[in-house]
Amino acid sequence: MGLIKYFWDTYAVVEFISGNPKFARFSQEPVVITIFNLAEIFWVGLREYEEKEAEEIYESYKQCVVDVDDEVIKEAIKFRKKVYKKKKISYADAIGYVYALKHGMKFLTGDKEFKNLDNVEFVGK
Repeated sequence: MGLIKYFWDTYAVVEFISGNPKFARFSQEPVVITIFNLAEIFWVGLREYEEKEAEEIYESYKQCVVDVDDEVIKEAIKFRKKVYKKKKISYADAIGYVYALKHGMKFLTGDKEFKNLDNVEFVGK
C-alpha cells in the first residue's frame, strides 16, 4: 500500500459524502477504512438518509475495507487507554489511527480530538 497516502477516518468519509468542499481535494485519493469505520458510516447513513441510500453508501464503501491484524487492534486499544482521559477517541478511531501509522498513511480527519496529533491530515471546518 505504498502509494496510498491516507487512511480515511469516519469523519472524513461522512464529510465527503455530505459534499463538504474542504474534502473535495481528496476526491482522487483511494479510500481506506476498517470494518469499524464501515459500521459507523452505515450508522450515520441510517441516521441522515433513507435506509435505501444508507445501504448504497455501505455497499460502495465496503470495497474500501482493509483487514486489521491483532497487533494493530492491541496497539490501538493501548493508545486509546493512554489518551482517553484527555481525548474522547472511539475504538474505531483508535484502530484507524494506529493502522495508518503502521502502514505509512496519514490519518485523514476533521475530528478535533486528532487536531494536534502526529501523522494527521487535519481538515478543519
